[in-house]
Amino acid sequence: MVAERVKSAVPRNIGAVLLGIAAGMAVNMALVILNTSVLFPMPEGTDMANPEQFNAYIATLPTAAFVVVLAAHLGQSFVGGWVAARLAGSRPMVLAMIVGALSLAGGILNMMTVKGPTWLYIELPLYLAVAWAAGALELRRRAATG
Repeated sequence: MVAERVKSAVPRNIGAVLLGIAAGMAVNMALVILNTSVLFPMPEGTDMANPEQFNAYIATLPTAAFVVVLAAHLGQSFVGGWVAARLAGSRPMVLAMIVGALSLAGGILNMMTVKGPTWLYIELPLYLAVAWAAGALELRRRAATG
């Protein structure tokens, strides 16, 4: 009986993780676009896909711009983790942590190509911490609703 319930939750859980990743990416991109288009606009002709041009732009940014980047990255992990946990058919914490781990992997890849300030490395363990917080939030909600 339990095995059947878990087996039937697998497709839903896969969808929950995919939707969580999409929601987290949307939050991340919204804040990055806010940062690069409104708060600290990139110079005309700068191509984000060109590492040399993008790193030259990054070198000109004040600390406040990186606080927005930190919020974007951790927002991706938290919102994505919460969406996955909320939509989970079973094991909401596991799904939140899967999204957090995937966000962390993306953050590590990003740090390998984008030359931000060294203090920004503080975000790496926080990806998992905020995903855990999102999963815990959903577990509390489920416990309260019975």
